[in-house]
Amino acid sequence: MEKLKKSSHLNPVISQPQNNSTHWIGHLHSDPTDHFAGQTFACPSEGQLDNIQLYTTAVQNGGEVVMTLHEFDPRTRKWGPSIGSSTLEVQKGDNAKWLRFGLPPVYLQKDVTYGFRVKTNNAMVGLGEAATGTKQPFTFGHEWSGDSTNQGGYYYSYFSLAFKVELSTNN
Repeated sequence: MEKLKKSSHLNPVISQPQNNSTHWIGHLHSDPTDHFAGQTFACPSEGQLDNIQLYTTAVQNGGEVVMTLHEFDPRTRKWGPSIGSSTLEVQKGDNAKWLRFGLPPVYLQKDVTYGFRVKTNNAMVGLGEAATGTKQPFTFGHEWSGDSTNQGGYYYSYFSLAFKVELSTNN
């Protein structure tokens, strides 16, 4: 994880670009279960949110991908109500690229934990993730994995989606 310096322009304030595994969202035509993904993060800076980016490793079937942003309580592992959302149309050729989810202007506060969730009803998308194995766990947040049969999902400290959060900061 990289924490980047504040500036008066658009800047990634938290970035986890490592990618050595794939987390699939959506469903295969032969499987009625919808698979979701998410990531929590402690915001290292304050500022107005512009976008969150996710790295794709593969797109089996194109379609709409929806991202929602929430405040997140790491102690109780409870998602707050959505404070922003964005929808992207993903194409079959969108492999190995960063997808930019432009979100409505929301002011994020320093040291508050937020989380985003992504889902799709008609696509099958592989998101890049980092798996640390027995190495040090990620300390900035947890990867979340859920599906239509287990909406509460599971939280992982040894996995993280490949993501970037960009804010417009004051300093």
